[in-house]
Amino acid sequence: MSTDDDALQPLRQRIDAIDQQLLKLFNERAQCALEVGVIKQGQPTEQAPVFYRPEREAQILRRLQGDNVGPLSDQDVAGLFREVISCCLNLEQPLTVAYFGPAGTYTEAAAVKQFGHFANTQPMASIDEVFREVESQAVHYGVVPVENSTEGMVNHTLDCFLSSQLRICAEVELPIHHALMRLESAEGEIREIRSHAQSLAQCRGWLDQHYPGVPRVVVASNAEAARQAAADPSVAAIAGEMAADRYKLRMLSTRIEDHPDNKTRFLVLGNQNVGPSGSDKTSILVSVRNEPGALLRVLEPFQRFDISLSRIETRPARSGDWSYVFFIDFDGHQSDPNATSVIEAIGDVALEVRCLGSYPKTVVPA
Repeated sequence: MSTDDDALQPLRQRIDAIDQQLLKLFNERAQCALEVGVIKQGQPTEQAPVFYRPEREAQILRRLQGDNVGPLSDQDVAGLFREVISCCLNLEQPLTVAYFGPAGTYTEAAAVKQFGHFANTQPMASIDEVFREVESQAVHYGVVPVENSTEGMVNHTLDCFLSSQLRICAEVELPIHHALMRLESAEGEIREIRSHAQSLAQCRGWLDQHYPGVPRVVVASNAEAARQAAADPSVAAIAGEMAADRYKLRMLSTRIEDHPDNKTRFLVLGNQNVGPSGSDKTSILVSVRNEPGALLRVLEPFQRFDISLSRIETRPARSGDWSYVFFIDFDGHQSDPNATSVIEAIGDVALEVRCLGSYPKTVVPA
């Protein structure tokens, strides 16, 4: 045995002992989850029991991050325990989650980030279809993009809320890092670079510098670009790491986006009201007539009750009478006294005010 082995042996034995302790504790946690499931199933209620509690998960992850002393980062701690929670939840009730596909998109990555790898994720061809699947209860939850830090709001998602009664149960923020990739065995020059229009725009400066003469072709999604690159060695795709893994592509360059702080925000759709977690956000939909002072009357209660707005977007209503709809995000839970007062005050001056949901602010660091 070498000197290195002599020095490592005690550490290896300690690691083995810790692994045994972890195995015992993981199984104890799983048994507790099973008992929670039995209690929920046995409770008398008119509605089906709720197993996924995003506010509870947020509290757990925040507490663990607050207690974390390293060397694991807060992000690592959140990622590890997200998978533990996902595994235990799967024992209580296996979850099916629809997301705006195809497979290999950033929306799939957001679904996995929120629900872990133990959830059954299903790609949908459109945002409308995700809404329909959740509304019909064919799936438990849905994940759709709503906002990009450089490209702005996803209006299609906002418009779907106009005719849907679904609730927002959680939000997910995902750093968007693009990579240039092609077939593993491909050689020679790249004749085309394909990706979604937004991804090509987000990498314009890098492409101008490194591939100035190569045609750029817009396709339906980054995942579709990766699929096409897997079928044609002369094509390169701009997509994320998940797409490279799924379609067996070699990444030529990573983090090629022009703005390294680029993020996309996603919403988790469901049919439940989420309780307060201690650090929450509320989204409301407000309809008003197109008349002077309408927006001022909607915003004034936020100042009166000292509530901070984080987002306001305007969309035309579908009534055809030139009325408008405001989508507003603000800090706090709808059950908070000040938030309740704001919603009531807006209801006095608007055609309609509808709460889309209160939900925990993103926990996992970007």
